[in-house]
Amino acid sequence: MKKAVVYLNQFFGQIGGEDVADHAPEIREEKVGASMLYDQMLDADVTHTVICGDNFMGSKTEEAVEKIIGFLEDVEFDIFFAGPAFQAGRYGMACGEIGKAVKEEFDVPVISSMNIENPGVEVFKKDIYIFPGGHSAAKMRDDVKKMTDFGNKILNGEELLPAEEEGYYIRGIRHQYFLEDETPAYERAIDMLLKKINDEEFESELPIPELDRVEIAPAIEDLSQAEVALVTSGGIVPVDNPDKIQSASATRWGKYDISGMDKLENRNSDEFKTIHAGYDPAAADADPNVVVPVDAMRKYEEEGKIGKLHDYFYSTVGTGTTQGEAARMGKEIVQELQDAKVQAVVLTSTWGTCTRCGATMVKEIEKAGFPVVHMANLIPVSMSVGANRIVPTISIPYPLGDPSTSEEEQWDLRYHRVGVALDALTIEIDDQKVFDVEI
Repeated sequence: MKKAVVYLNQFFGQIGGEDVADHAPEIREEKVGASMLYDQMLDADVTHTVICGDNFMGSKTEEAVEKIIGFLEDVEFDIFFAGPAFQAGRYGMACGEIGKAVKEEFDVPVISSMNIENPGVEVFKKDIYIFPGGHSAAKMRDDVKKMTDFGNKILNGEELLPAEEEGYYIRGIRHQYFLEDETPAYERAIDMLLKKINDEEFESELPIPELDRVEIAPAIEDLSQAEVALVTSGGIVPVDNPDKIQSASATRWGKYDISGMDKLENRNSDEFKTIHAGYDPAAADADPNVVVPVDAMRKYEEEGKIGKLHDYFYSTVGTGTTQGEAARMGKEIVQELQDAKVQAVVLTSTWGTCTRCGATMVKEIEKAGFPVVHMANLIPVSMSVGANRIVPTISIPYPLGDPSTSEEEQWDLRYHRVGVALDALTIEIDDQKVFDVEI
């Protein structure tokens, strides 16, 4: 009988929730959690379940992939399933990362499922089969059925049809295909041309993907005279959340006064907290500056590296937020920035759909002519959406300060990386660039 391996995150692998999102990779020679559903629907035996915390995969990708590939070296399997990941951005990115690695290392079919709003779709649809999925685990059975139906066709050696007919996202891979009616290419081309001339509908045989890129804004000539604003999709707000921003799928944003503040005081001081539902809030509640680095920016203002830190920062929640809403909020924030005569922007993000939301806002800000840096942990998401200047952060729940390290170490890291972001605003680039960090 054919054999299958299933990859799950900490939640669907029944380890726990957000509090164990840093769970290290493990492999079990048994069916665990959602892998039992695969076993019921597959023409194969699910022999192993691989489990890894979303934060571990997102923050320590190379280590996680290396460990899992090592686990699988002595395992015989014919097909690999990852997810389904629904609209969960971190989970989708994790499924894509390990799915791509398994495909490259073992040359077996890899199948996943993600909602269209999951950033993992755009990043990994060329590497593995990804089927459209539901928003949440309420669609688990439906999503797994799509994946296993297609998996069974592969396992049974059946003819595989084009993506449009099988139902997975188009991968942009071109195959030689012979039409049954054998109409010559020149006749088909002329037919399409005539339809186009006559404003009739036609379908191209070679669809070209649309790349939504924005023109790179010119660098700041003299940062010491510039006013720089902070924006975040990481959900940092005053403790009473005065704008009633939603904790997921946000349609609102807020503007918060930081004039006279040397740093953001924490939740225990009854000042700022995170309302973001996509990551463990403990680190951000304890020190909101790990998401919105007011303290580091204020230090650079004091040292004269920047002319002024803008008196307000702008915040929304990126988890589950659609690109349409992110673009709208970005445009609204742009108007505020223009009215305040801000010259440059640093925008921070946390997890998967949050990074996509942040990168979408970055594009709207850059379209308006502002040089802007995206500080994010999930670099592939930021790049796939189209951010131009990118500076890596260290983790999803605490982008600029690991709470397991000393306050001095956290400060050194945050000061350094914010400094790299500010330097990036002064550097002319002609293509997307991820700036190097040393700490």
